[in-house]
Formats: sequence, C-alpha cells, structure tokens
Amino acid sequence: MTPIPGAREMFSLDPEVIQLNHGSYGAVPVEVQERQSELRAEMERMPDRFFARLPARLTVARERVAAFLNSSGAAFVANATEGVAVALESVPLAAGDEILHTDHGYAAVERALRRRAGESGARLVRVALGDDPVAAVLGGVTARTRIAVLDHVSSAGARLLPVARLAGELAARDVVTVVDGAHAPGMLPVDLDAVNADFWVGNLHKWAFAPRPAALLHVAPRWRGRVRPLVVSYGEGFPDAVEFQGTRDYTALLAAPYGLDVLERLGLERVRAHNAALAAYGQRVVAEALREAGLCADAPQTTGYPGVPMRVVRLASGLGSTKAEADALCAEILDRLGCQIKIEPVGLLRLSAQIYNTPGDYDRLAAGLPDILRSRRGLLRAI
Repeated sequence: MTPIPGAREMFSLDPEVIQLNHGSYGAVPVEVQERQSELRAEMERMPDRFFARLPARLTVARERVAAFLNSSGAAFVANATEGVAVALESVPLAAGDEILHTDHGYAAVERALRRRAGESGARLVRVALGDDPVAAVLGGVTARTRIAVLDHVSSAGARLLPVARLAGELAARDVVTVVDGAHAPGMLPVDLDAVNADFWVGNLHKWAFAPRPAALLHVAPRWRGRVRPLVVSYGEGFPDAVEFQGTRDYTALLAAPYGLDVLERLGLERVRAHNAALAAYGQRVVAEALREAGLCADAPQTTGYPGVPMRVVRLASGLGSTKAEADALCAEILDRLGCQIKIEPVGLLRLSAQIYNTPGDYDRLAAGLPDILRSRRGLLRAI
C-alpha cells in the first residue's frame, strides 16, 4: 500500500471532498481530459472532416482497447447497460424461455431484463448466489433456460465471480452467457477470449481512466453476424453497426486509449495492488468502528474480493435499507464529514480505493461515521 507519488495531483477532484466512491463514476486524469478537449476542439474546427475520418479512428482506438482486454471481436458502446441491452436484443427469445439472473445484478440491467422478458414472453429466474456461486447459478438452469446474465464484479456487493468457469459450464448446457463486466477493465487482468462468454461488456470510465461514457462490448464469433444494434444508422455489420450512430460525441471513445497509457505508465500491477490493499484497509477500519458502536451487522467478509479495490460493510438493520434512506445517509456523510461514499439500498456501505486515496481518508470516515449512524438510527426509531 505504498503511496504513488503525485497521484492526487493527476486528477481535478474537489480538494474539499474525500472521494471514496470511484466505483460509481470513476475519475479521469487531467491529461486524458485535456486530450478529449483537443479532440472536441478538432471536431468543432471542421466537423465534416472529423466525421469523415471517424470510422477509421474508432477502429484504431477500439483495437488498442481490445488488445488490452484480449478480445478478438469487440465494439465500442456507451456503457455496460447499453452493451447488455444489445446482447439481449441479439438473442432470440420465445414465450416460455427463461432468463437466469442473480441477486447481485445491477438495477438498470434488471430493468432491461424485465422489459425484454415482457416483450418476448420469457420468464425471469432470479437466483441467490450464496456461498457457492457456481452451484447457485447452475442449480437455477432448466431445460428452458436460454440466457444467463452474470456480473464479473458485482456493483452492490463488490463480489468477484468465476465467470470463465461459469461460461464454460453454461455453454455445455446450451445457455447463452451475458456478462456485465462494468468494473473489470483496468481493475483486474481480463482475457476475454479465454473467458469465452457469448457477450461481455465492461466500462472503461471506471477503472481504466477513460472519459465518460466509454465501454467495450465483446461478442463471441458465433454471434457477431447476428448482433442487433439498438439504433439503425449508417454503420453496417459488426462492429460498425453497433458503434457508429451518426452525430454522437465519440471523443470519450477516441480518448480511451490515453487512459490505458496512464495506467500502464504507472504500472498496472502496482496500481492494482495498491488499490486492493487500500480497499481492504478501509473496510477493516470502518467495520471495526461500526462494530464497536453496535452499528455493523457482521464482520467484514473476504470471500469474493481477491484483487478487487471495492469492499462492503453491512450496516445494522434498518440503516440504508431503502433508496431514500441510503441517499439521505450519503448526503449527510458528505455534508458533515466531507466523504463521498456509496450506500446500496440493501444496507451495504461500499468503499472504493484509487491511487488518489490514502489510509487517512478511511480513518476520517471511521472516526465520524458512528455518530451519524447513531443519530440516524434514533431518528428512524422516532418515526
């Protein structure tokens, strides 16, 4: 957990706020912001020339990112939610088919699943991962299961799933695997051809230092000719039909490789080790402070965290259990402690760690959080 010299100065984050929620929106290094600004200025100087040259430049940028993730067939999309929607649109479904998903799924993805199921007559099957995610997922598969939607690293619980193993097991059962890898690029070593999922999508604007929005959708060879873009525009075939949709702002995608350059210059393994160790420290000190105050539901869980720079602490019953309560708690913590955190509306406080963070950031949260939660619990009981 040796600090990376000058890391804080690489970003334009508010110096009055301790940012402990990198996992939600990321943070873009200043030099990558500047490169995107240059691209936007170029676009405005001569739009016709910029858009005429855009497909070739997107190809160069995409190939750079695809090589980083070892993908032999990918397309740029805006974010993981869009990529999952493209996958769901591309797989034929009929009445009575089943879409398997888990209790760790991202809320926006779950909404997309409900819509696709409603349109096709398919049925959603939700499984609880429990202690053995492989057994849980495979135990939910039936003869009618057509698609399984899995997280690479879950958003709410920061849980790392064995997606390569699951993709292989599901393929043997003739189930299409769609992996929401929103957090994986930059956070973890990823070899998409080895994972061998039918569809996999990961955000580049979280842990890979790209501007927002930027993501990569990997598609297995057997599906590339059958991909259905969400918008029909000028692009034809895969990947052009997915990523080229007229006059969108493509500068985040074109600048994405510069985020990878920053990561690689800092040292990928160095950054990953620093962030994972710091997140573990943050989880420990915050959980200990809350447990001593009777505000923590259980000890920190370590299962499913190897290498993941996000950790969760389960709050005592009733704290942050609804979206309104979670949002109010986050706002109060920001106002009183100057700490930006994430509370999932199931009572999970999620902490992220990035190179601009220090142990003192988590110490500050741990010192002030018990009083806020005590007063919040008293308020809830009064109601």
